[in-house]
Amino acid sequence: MVPPSHAQAKKLLEAVAEIKGVPPVVLHYWRHQFLIGWYELLPFLMNHGAFHPGMAVIEIGCGEAGVLSAFTVAGATEAAGTDIEKPRLEAAASIATALRLPLYLTLHDILRDEIPSQWHARFDLVLLRDVIEHLEDTAAALVRIAKLLRPNGHLMVVFPPYPSPFGGHQHLSVNRLMKIPYIHLLPDKLFYYVFRGDFLVERSEVLWLRRIRLSLPKFLRAVRSSEFEIVAQRHYLIRPAFRYRLKLPFPSVPLTALVRLLPSLMQYFCTEAGYLLRKSSK
Repeated sequence: MVPPSHAQAKKLLEAVAEIKGVPPVVLHYWRHQFLIGWYELLPFLMNHGAFHPGMAVIEIGCGEAGVLSAFTVAGATEAAGTDIEKPRLEAAASIATALRLPLYLTLHDILRDEIPSQWHARFDLVLLRDVIEHLEDTAAALVRIAKLLRPNGHLMVVFPPYPSPFGGHQHLSVNRLMKIPYIHLLPDKLFYYVFRGDFLVERSEVLWLRRIRLSLPKFLRAVRSSEFEIVAQRHYLIRPAFRYRLKLPFPSVPLTALVRLLPSLMQYFCTEAGYLLRKSSK
């Protein structure tokens, strides 16, 4: 399988830089999503036979759809993206139109909204990047996602385990104390004392993740009870997303061998867990 071309990515990023009428911060989000899709997800999935040109792909929680755009450029014949935030989808649509990328984007909540009949068994690959930790019922989410896939279709799940240094997304807070690694693991009374007075929008997200607390053992139990089997996995001490989002030359430090041996312990050091799952052929 031919790997993604650096020249293709450079050309597209140059075109994105010329887009007018889209806030720079939105273009920044799109750019780092695209780079993660192009240089991290695509090679991994192609190497494991989970993606090749001609496949139908859907991304749940696509945001500005940078990742989904990477798969479209790489040859996905059908590319759908869902999100629960309308402004992000509108931004995604503006960028896709400017780049002439044929994306289908729609508001949809994978846990609460009815799955359209035309989506049943329609897709070869589902992407779920930094989303599953926000879904309060992991097992139910996997059941509903399986309905989207054809037999032997694949699901790529990427998320930071809750016990990891910033797994509670506490760094989103303006409270400086909340920037401290692992502070989200404090007992309830102490945590809420430290977190008092923070009334930003992100507060609800931090508290929501604290309620869900998606750990590696919890995720693996949900997979074992589902129609999926694990095909491949990878874990990082320093996740690749840091390099693209922060534009810093961070190395990606793998942890997979250790996580497989001691998931309950190593999840405290794992800033990214990635699992490639395959749906049963039955």
